[in-house]
Amino acid sequence: MSYRTADSLRSVTLDDVRGARKMLSGVARVTALEGSRYLSRLVGAPVHLKCENLQRTGSFKLRGAYVRIAGLLPEERAAGVVAASAGNHAQGVALASSLLGVHATVFMPQGAPLPKVSATRDYGAEVRLHGQVVDETLAAAEEYAARTGAVFIHPFDHPDVIAGQGTVGLEILEQCPEVRTIVVGMGGGGLAAGIAVAVKALRPDVRIVGVQAEGAACYPPSLAAGRPVSLRNPATMADGIRVGRPGVVPFGIVGELVDEVRTVSEDELSAALLLCLERAKLVVEPAGASPVAALLAAPETFEGPVVAVLSGGNVDPVLMQRVLRHGMAAQGRYLAVRLRLTDRPGALATLLGVLSAADANVLDVSHVRTDPRLGLTEAEVELHLETKGPAHCAELGRALRDAGYPVIA
Repeated sequence: MSYRTADSLRSVTLDDVRGARKMLSGVARVTALEGSRYLSRLVGAPVHLKCENLQRTGSFKLRGAYVRIAGLLPEERAAGVVAASAGNHAQGVALASSLLGVHATVFMPQGAPLPKVSATRDYGAEVRLHGQVVDETLAAAEEYAARTGAVFIHPFDHPDVIAGQGTVGLEILEQCPEVRTIVVGMGGGGLAAGIAVAVKALRPDVRIVGVQAEGAACYPPSLAAGRPVSLRNPATMADGIRVGRPGVVPFGIVGELVDEVRTVSEDELSAALLLCLERAKLVVEPAGASPVAALLAAPETFEGPVVAVLSGGNVDPVLMQRVLRHGMAAQGRYLAVRLRLTDRPGALATLLGVLSAADANVLDVSHVRTDPRLGLTEAEVELHLETKGPAHCAELGRALRDAGYPVIA
């Protein structure tokens, strides 16, 4: 497809990416490429996971941040840098600035997860909490830059940042020279654009597929319009790709070089994160799991060998707990049922015996005894069960009905 914009600012070239790689030598890790037997069986061809979740700071963001800051003039470094981020970019800027001896101020939303705030401070940045949403935080950072002269480090909309992210593409070609498809998550588009520049220059036959969350998919309407357009309220659990408008620089590159942009649902993201944890033994944040979600959603549409880029692993433990539960529910491994029983001693124990015999694990039980819908001797019970999948859920339903417990809904 071709949606080249009239003004895509300075172009990013293969030489830029190669220069970025030299700059990052000894700074960014060459992250592992791990095979996935489960996904390979599903796709019918080899599938590999590019583990940027194991990069320093827990995501690919260090690459672009370091290249951008290292390219500043001495007087710009002296003025310091400023960034706005809820997590990954904040940590990348913080570590890059510390390594280069540049003072960094990072604005983060007031509700940012505490582990991400603490990590950003530990990497050496001055953290200022401002605003409830990233747009408010971004405005505060831009005002700070205008007032102090600090250089604003954009998370994706700058050629140097894109060149740094493109080093992921060079590594993929070296680690998997036979690759046919690269799948990468997209927010503003910096990582996908960088990978596309590097890969298409060396292997134009490789197909590059970008993946966005359904609730924050700014690229499909932008590509259709031929220019970056804004989403009104981007919403997704995948905060790493929750971006309401493509960057001008990556948009031009994505439109020319990325072959396809797909979207995935919240259920698919949850299932992908769960699969990464259970099958690959990798902690991945929802944004990082988006390529895996696309593979799970339509495995037959990808030509292998496939490389899926796990872009980050900085997931808040509270979110992880919620997402894992959601992912298990999406796979039919949680079951919530409500039913009525006679309110007498031993009634609950009898019910639990039925569930035990059906090999269900009871996670939670709640009673309702005072409700106009209930008879004088009735109680309503809601149970949350851990199951083995959809077939087991159906088996449990039959076991309850056979034992005389009609499920309400």
